[in-house]
Amino acid sequence: MLHAAERQLLDAVTLDRPWDLITTFSSLKREHPSDVQRAAEQIEQRLRELGIPVEVHRADLFLSLPRQASVTVGDETFFAKPMAMSAIYRDGLAAPLVYQPSVYAANADDMFSSALLAGNVDVRGKIVITEGFGMPGKIRELERRGAVGVIAINPGARAHWGICTSIWGTPDLHDLPRKPQVAVANVNRPDGDRLIELAQAGANAVLKTDLEEGWFPSPIPVVTIPGTEDPEAFVLLHGHYDSWDYGVGDNAVGDATLLEVARNLWNHRAELRRSVRIAWWPGHSTGRYAGSTWYADHFALDLYRNCVVQINCDSPGCRWATEYKDVSVMAEATGWAGDIIRDVTGQEMHAERPVRAGDYSFNNIGLSGFFMLLSTMPDDLRAEKGYYAVGGCGGNIAWHTEDDTLEVADRDILLKDIRIYLLSAYRTANQTIIPFDYTRTLDEIGEALNEYAAAAGTAFDLSPTRSAVHELRLDLQRLVRAAQELSDESLASPAVRRVNVALISVARHLVQASYTQVPAFFHDPAEHVPTLPDLAILGQLEGAGPEERGFVLTHATRGQNRLVAHLTDARDAVRGALERIEIPVQGGQ
Repeated sequence: MLHAAERQLLDAVTLDRPWDLITTFSSLKREHPSDVQRAAEQIEQRLRELGIPVEVHRADLFLSLPRQASVTVGDETFFAKPMAMSAIYRDGLAAPLVYQPSVYAANADDMFSSALLAGNVDVRGKIVITEGFGMPGKIRELERRGAVGVIAINPGARAHWGICTSIWGTPDLHDLPRKPQVAVANVNRPDGDRLIELAQAGANAVLKTDLEEGWFPSPIPVVTIPGTEDPEAFVLLHGHYDSWDYGVGDNAVGDATLLEVARNLWNHRAELRRSVRIAWWPGHSTGRYAGSTWYADHFALDLYRNCVVQINCDSPGCRWATEYKDVSVMAEATGWAGDIIRDVTGQEMHAERPVRAGDYSFNNIGLSGFFMLLSTMPDDLRAEKGYYAVGGCGGNIAWHTEDDTLEVADRDILLKDIRIYLLSAYRTANQTIIPFDYTRTLDEIGEALNEYAAAAGTAFDLSPTRSAVHELRLDLQRLVRAAQELSDESLASPAVRRVNVALISVARHLVQASYTQVPAFFHDPAEHVPTLPDLAILGQLEGAGPEERGFVLTHATRGQNRLVAHLTDARDAVRGALERIEIPVQGGQ
């Protein structure tokens, strides 16, 4: 239910400034760093006109900028779009063309999966033609099997732009070996069907991919609206301002949303108890989230110690996007985010576990997060229009194409979505006790443990993890009960600080354990991540030979050690808070 101050805040939202920025961006391509620089200047200028202080960081990012591509078979040449981070073959890569059947993605998570490949065609030394998008999981698998090039058949009349590497952000020395060494391009469905025919006839092809790669200075505008009680603690609200082509639905609408949220929160800054930090990222499209990754790297310790939650803003306010389903929300924030959407719109939210995508560049720091894409088209309307799964634009297949222009934005839906983001930042910043229910995260972990235990049978004992989950749950429940007595306290209260520090510690441990495999402060690949990825390997036991079983069990043993350490460290943080606010801890219950 909205409080009077919240209602007043939401009533102050207007579309004047947001729509002006969208209109400006609808005629400003934001792909090349020189265009991105001009876009950053537009954001900065508008903030300064509103009297809002803005800091512009100058990041050097490694980017890959697609120019053009083509596929030639005999006397037929087909238009294509090179995928960012593809291997560069300006003079052409000549090789036999082979058809590897694949299944089109049913949702955004599927788009990152290699499991859509159907069968195991011999692709060694060949250019592969296959259905779908040239996304990381598929490309990495085909490269592993020896392909020298990949032509992805997009589902519709337009070929889409995209990026084919699994490397998250600017590569480090561990990541560089995963940089694709194959040429990758997308074609549309009619041309792809013709290329399948040619492949089945035993044709050879020449694939040309032209890209510009290197280090580019890239501005990152950041607004910090200080809290009045605990200014060091902050909510991070963020989205990308670069795009493919004009990118109105992805993500000029999000940039405009952030601008209007900044304006309203600045005008109501005296009411904020914690700080709100609002950031616009470059390098999302051509660097696999390079801007947010740079920020995660260069402000890692501040984020680790002080960030309460990250809220991502991508593709709000698009035409026909009237439902809030498949909304990315970590388990602990599901109830919180659902209440916000219900209070603004009267609608129910259907949440899903965040996929390894968007600008979720903070999992390895351990930040709780909610939202990525927000409103979307109803399924029956998508079916009526013959639309396929895409990764933004509210479900509009203009996503990542030349068609993502001004008509993709919808004023009424944008107004509603701005209010959702505004209330999300304002309400979270003002809650005395961090409002996330980490017992829901433990529920998600418990469900994964049941699945993995069923797969392992008697071959692996998960009881140490189950015991650690049980103990943490009991102590979390006691901490929450104790915290209810503190709801009217200041954020500066020692007891409130102790509870919130403990909850932040719980977040750091559970998010890292549930979403990551590589060490903290590094970045996992942009590939599907199951819950508790270190234990998901147990699913491979069925059908494994004796030698392979030993390797799987060794991996799971190490994974369980890591997980139990996270759970017990989180429990110790909770118990420490309970002891310091003078509530006795009773172990073993």
